[in-house]
This record gives sequence, C-alpha cells and structure tokens, in this order.
Amino acid sequence: MTLDIRTERRLRRIGRLMAARLVLLLAILGAALALARVDRSFSEGQDLGLYGTIVFAFLSTVAFAAIFPSVKRAGRFGAALVATDLITISALVHYTGGSESVFAPLFVLVVVCAAVLFGRAGAYVAAALAATSFGAVLVAERIGILSIYGGAAPPVLPVEFAHWAVHAGAQVVVGLLASGLSRELDRTGEDLERSRSDLRRLRSLHERTVGSLLSGLLTTDTIGIITSFNPEAEHITAITEAMALGRPIDEVLPGARERVMQPAEAGRTGRTRARILYKNHLGATLHLGLAGSILREADGSAVGHVVIFQDVTQVVEMEGELRRSERQAAIGRLSAAIAHEIRNPLAAISGSIQMLRSASQAAGDDDSRRLMEIVLRETERLDGLITDFLQYARPAPPKLGSVALAPLVRDLVEMFEKSRSSENPIEVCVDVEEGLAVTGDPSQLRQLLWNLYLNAAQAMPEGGRLLIAGKAAPPLPQGRPAAGRNAAEEEGTPFAELVVVDTGVGIAPEVIDRIFDPFFTTRQEGSGLGLATVHRIVESHGGSLRVESTVGAGTTFRIRLPQAEEPQ
Repeated sequence: MTLDIRTERRLRRIGRLMAARLVLLLAILGAALALARVDRSFSEGQDLGLYGTIVFAFLSTVAFAAIFPSVKRAGRFGAALVATDLITISALVHYTGGSESVFAPLFVLVVVCAAVLFGRAGAYVAAALAATSFGAVLVAERIGILSIYGGAAPPVLPVEFAHWAVHAGAQVVVGLLASGLSRELDRTGEDLERSRSDLRRLRSLHERTVGSLLSGLLTTDTIGIITSFNPEAEHITAITEAMALGRPIDEVLPGARERVMQPAEAGRTGRTRARILYKNHLGATLHLGLAGSILREADGSAVGHVVIFQDVTQVVEMEGELRRSERQAAIGRLSAAIAHEIRNPLAAISGSIQMLRSASQAAGDDDSRRLMEIVLRETERLDGLITDFLQYARPAPPKLGSVALAPLVRDLVEMFEKSRSSENPIEVCVDVEEGLAVTGDPSQLRQLLWNLYLNAAQAMPEGGRLLIAGKAAPPLPQGRPAAGRNAAEEEGTPFAELVVVDTGVGIAPEVIDRIFDPFFTTRQEGSGLGLATVHRIVESHGGSLRVESTVGAGTTFRIRLPQAEEPQ
C-alpha cells in the first residue's frame, strides 16, 4: 500500500523524535544516577521505582523501534508514543519528589512532540493530558494513594497548587507556540515537497527531451571538457557517455573546437555552424553538421559551450545526386543536339569514302584503299559513340515487368566469358538467390550489368576475381535517415540487392564522386558513358546505387532494385 505524503512526513518526524527520545533517556539515566549519588535520602523503594521506570522507558523505545518499519497508521503510533511518554514522565516525577521533581519540566517536551506530530489540536490535548497527569500524581500523593518520596510531607496546598498551575500554564503556552511552529513547518514542508516534485518533473522532462532528440547534443566546460553526452551523440559517434565524459571535445569530435567553439572563446556572441567530415569509433565515415553556442548561467556569465550535431551524410549525398543530375541533364541536352548535327554529315562522309574505296580497289591503289579503311573504321567508331550519346541523352522509358535475376546474370556471365581475352584470366563467381526477381526492363538491366562487367574487366588488366551476388535486401531501419534511401524504401517496399565486386585497381578517393558523371573517364579509350548509363538506369527503376572502393584492393557496386514476384 502506498502511503500519502502527510503520513510519510509524520513517519519521518516520528523517526526523528524516537532518536531524540533515546538521547533524552540516556540523559535521564545520567541525571538519575547523579541524584542517587548526591541525595543519600533515596529509599530502596524509590531507587527501585526510578530505575524500573527508566528500564521501562528503554524497553518501550526498543519495542517502538522494532515495529516502526511496518507502521501504516502513523497517527495511532504517534499517539501511543505520546501516551507512553506521559506515563514515563509521571512515574519519574512521582519517584523524584512530586511537585519538586527536577523531571516535571519534561511534560513540556511531550506537548512539543504532540504539536509536531498532530498540530494545534494535538498540542492542546497533550497539554491537557500533561497537566492532568501532573495533577493526578500530586493528588494521589496528597490523599495517600501513592507514597511520598523526597520529603516528610507534601507542601501546603496553595504552594502545591501554584506549582501545578505554573506547569499547566507553561504547557498550554508551549502547546500554543509549538502548534504555530508546527503549522509553519507543515507549510514549509508542503512547499518544499512541491518544489521537489516540480524539480523531479522538470528533470525528468529534461532527460526525456534530451534523450529523444534526433540530434547529438553535448556540453562542455569553458576549456572544452565534455560534461554531458546524449543518447543520439552516442549513436552517431559510437562512443558511450561514460567514455566521452571528462574528455576534451577534440578527442571525440576532431575539429569541433576550432569550427564552432572558437568564436565563443574569442568573446563573440552569435551562434556558429559548420560541416565536417568525421570517422566514428566504428570506422564509418560521416558528414556532420555542427552548431555551437555559449552555455550561460542565469546572470549571463559563460560556463561552457553547447554543441549540437547531426549526421547529414544523406543530405550531402542528395546534394551530390542533385548536382550530378543537373550536370547530366545539361550534358544530355547538349550531346543530343551535337549528335544530331554530327550524324548526318558523318553518314555522308562514310558513304563517300565507301565509293572512293571501291574505285581505288578497281584501280589497284592499295595505299589509298588502306587509308580509306582507316577512315571508315574511325567513322564507325564515332558513329557508335554518337549512338551511345543519343541512348544516354534520350533513353527509352523502361518497360517494367518481373525479371528473374539468376538466369539474367548467368546469361550475361556466359557472354562475358566468351567475349573477353584469355590474356587476363578473370575468375567469375555467381551467387544469386534462386527465385529472386526485380521489377525492371530486361534489356536495360542487361545493359546495366554488362557495363558493370566491362568496367570490372578493365579494372583488372592483369586478371582477378569478379563476384556477382544477389539477395533480398534487409529493410532499412525506420525513423532514422539512411544514406541512399529513396521514396519507395521509405514506404517499406521490399528491395533486392545486387552486388558486383572486383579485385581491380580501385578508384581514387578524389575522383570517386565523379565516376557517374557523363564523359568522365580515367581511361584514354573510354567514352565516360558506361557508369553514367548504369546510374541513369538504376535511377529510372526507382532504385539506389552505392560504390565502395579501396585503391589497390578493388571496387564494390551495390544496387538496390524494387523486388517483384518471380515470373512464371
């Protein structure tokens, strides 16, 4: 059963009063020993009663302490404690001189305890009971019910009544004052409890807010030592909060101090923003967007810095895709116009040269015929290049259908092995799940794979290993941006992943962002349209394409295409 706040507060006060009660009993024991030593008139019965009362008080304290942890009704427990104290003090007063007892003022403490536990009403009731108990002891001694200790006869009645009246008045006054203090204490306790509750709610809200942010957030002191680190910061950096706290910010986010904290250190006020390339604790390379500001106290004094950062890798890739698409569109329009202008005169040249070659063959002019064959060959190559231009610039819309990947890959691998030279032995491995199908145009998918095969072969002039693997792609995690994700993947469409891996020379980091640009090539004989066409086909099929490469170790192309049911 859950206790209410008032009961919990009363139990805490009872616990403190019991501790004070034990201290007081030790003082009473010391005083009793001192009285017995100084006043030799104590009778055997008086000593027995006095020490018996003290023993009773100690035993009752032990009993109360034993049952205190299981108490649910604090009012009843407190009332029993007050009643026991009244009985104990009455006995002490009786055995140590009645109205002249040094322990008579202890009744006042009982009234104070009652005021603390029960407020004004409890103080008045306790004062009345204390006065009644004291008066009852005096009356019982006067009429002979109780033995008289400390003197031959009780004082005269007016004097004894004066003693009682002074004690009773003091108890009433103390009850009045103690109840007022108790009310103030209650109000203060309630205000404090409300403040604590508000603080707990505020702290909980703060922790939930910071923990729910989809941005990394850290704070530092004035010299750049990290003092807080939220869960998203742990996710982005792959560093736990325990590892980050107490470390300089540049050990966790290299370059952040200079980029977003320097203005604060220089005394300027505006917020700063920056973007950095970052490799996290797991080795993943990310683009981070950072924002920094000064952390200030309520009086405006600077006590540190706040740094907020996000993984903007997807945004950077989207910006690159947008720039690439813009370049491709512009180059495509230009190439289409130029190709049309070149193709007609090229056809006329080719026809004229063929007629001249026939004439030179009839005349036996071998030199002229050989030169004309060179012109025709180069004309055919130029015509093929222009055909590629037109195919890239004005692609036919894909005729989508369900395409089984395994047979398609095997057919193209067979063609590839027959077409390549035996001088550069390439081991081809195929690992495509049977029954895996994608939604696509079969002819365009053939062209896509063929271009990747040729690109891999050209990257392995001394031979190597080519792996083509295909499987159902695992779903991308929802609720968090992921690089390469498109609209279809956001909607939960199942995708298949096709991976083409070679062990060739690799691609240099400074050019890897340009390999899908039209007419960009690192080979002298290349046209720069192969990978650009691959990118366009993947894009037109609603898929995504990513490349990973290490110079001297090879290149991996990862293609995600919408999955379909296997064709019958």
